Amino acid sequence: MKYFNRTDVYTILHYLGMIMQGIGLMFILPLVISLIYREDNYLGFIIALIISIIVGKLLNIFFKDHKKMRLKHGMIISSLVWIWAGLMGAIAMIISIDISFLNAFFENMSGWTCTGFTIFPNINSLPKSILFLRCLEQWLGGLGVVVVVLGISVRSGTVAKKLYQSEAREEKIKPSIHNTLHKTLKIYLLYTAIGIILYILAGMPIFDSICTTFTSISTGGMAIKNNSLAYYHNDYINIITMILMILGATSFVVHYNVIKSRGKSLINDLQFKTLILIIISASLIVYIFSNLMPMNIVFHMISALTSTGATITSINTMNNWPSFILIITIILMLIGGSSGSTVGAIKLNRVIIFLKGIISNIKSIISPEGRVIIMKISGQSISDKAIQESTGYICLYISFIFISWIVFTGYGFDSFNSLFEIVSAQGNVGLSTGIVDESLDPLLKILLIFNMWIGRLEIIPVIVTVRSMFEIFKKASLEKFINKL
Repeated sequence: MKYFNRTDVYTILHYLGMIMQGIGLMFILPLVISLIYREDNYLGFIIALIISIIVGKLLNIFFKDHKKMRLKHGMIISSLVWIWAGLMGAIAMIISIDISFLNAFFENMSGWTCTGFTIFPNINSLPKSILFLRCLEQWLGGLGVVVVVLGISVRSGTVAKKLYQSEAREEKIKPSIHNTLHKTLKIYLLYTAIGIILYILAGMPIFDSICTTFTSISTGGMAIKNNSLAYYHNDYINIITMILMILGATSFVVHYNVIKSRGKSLINDLQFKTLILIIISASLIVYIFSNLMPMNIVFHMISALTSTGATITSINTMNNWPSFILIITIILMLIGGSSGSTVGAIKLNRVIIFLKGIISNIKSIISPEGRVIIMKISGQSISDKAIQESTGYICLYISFIFISWIVFTGYGFDSFNSLFEIVSAQGNVGLSTGIVDESLDPLLKILLIFNMWIGRLEIIPVIVTVRSMFEIFKKASLEKFINKL
């Protein structure tokens, strides 16, 4: 076992146990909702809570002597945490309502990864506690399961830094990771509170306001009504949702600096300016060449670009849109919002660096021999390594989409709709052309779960995890073969 040994496994299990306990405590909130509304499905939340806390505590205790953290450990822990969170949510759902394991796991992975796909044909019939669970998963998943637990329980140091980086986060509000996490949580809670108040003032019921704020600020978009936000027929609610989606798609570093710079950091941030420019440009193109209402256009362009997936129209209506609108939507779902925010997809910083790299390469070709081309973004030089990393990630990202696309078309689905669905899944968006439902083939559900998983973790941690699991399996098989001899 060249890159991965038993000590690595013990280190992973120790810290995994700590985060599993945090996931278990999360089930207290839907349990409370179940009791408030006098629902008889509280047992599912209690069992999920007990299992996660007990298993997590045992792992934390048994492997307490293995605490030396490396980045590879953090990546594997993050990958496994999202799977564990999905499993615990699935257990709660299976016990609470009539649903199969795969459908429950799909629904919960869709929630945790902030994708927003649902296999429920009638959302209105679900218990309040299950609706709340789905929205809470998105609210926690938007910030990051590991980030939330770290912000509450872990002090600053190497462990916090590695786990923070493992969920594809590099931006820091403060010099220490611990202070960065605390500031991020405070900003997130502030916007959540503001969103709830605004929705209530707009006429939305309190429960709906809480759930909708959870899914909007997290750019998750999971609906609590069959018709999503179209149920309310309220433009004020639509506008509030658009604002929350944009806030969720903006870097937390920018949010923090807005107060310090009196708004200048927001105006000067390249990713934010690009985000707004893309929204305006896409909306104008659709408005000029279609007959859709302006509110409908702007809302769905924001929803697609911010990877929220919220809608104010039905799937059937979307399917009747001109093809060029759906193509624009696919492009926006690929791009995503700012890095350091709650969004999925490729993210604006990578797209900007990638395009700048192409321009820089063209300049170097046509420039006089020996001239050094220095690429800058917002006044800062960008290294060749950054360009290579962005280009490599984009190629890897599209490769996984292409593979999944081949599988879906092999099952007989329309190639265009299949591409739309897969881009939506891997970008953690949740907009759908209707392919995703409870009748979808089990293999395709598993494939979409994988797309959602790698999209949320930005692929590399999952590859590291799979490679490490392969080494463990290879080592175990070799030892078994030797023992037989």
